[in-house]
Amino acid sequence: MDHGTLALLIPLAPFMLGGFAIWMRHQRKMEEIRARSTVDIAGQHALQTQALEERVRVLERIVTDKGYDVAAQIEALRDVRRLDDTSATEQSGRVQ
Repeated sequence: MDHGTLALLIPLAPFMLGGFAIWMRHQRKMEEIRARSTVDIAGQHALQTQALEERVRVLERIVTDKGYDVAAQIEALRDVRRLDDTSATEQSGRVQ
């Protein structure tokens, strides 16, 4: 580096350091904002996970209950669906 360049940089050094300090403060604030956002998102995911776990517990309790006949209820729903499909077919045949 020659003396002319050095003579120019010395008076500019405080401005460059000030700009660097401002940039560092900005970076720190941005990281704090990102960290808060991450914590908020993690909290939301925790609540959703907790709700899903509770639903699974309820389903497990229903399925493992000895007085609850899941297969019979599934078949009953299938029978109702077949009746609905048959009724819809008969009604569409009458309309035509």
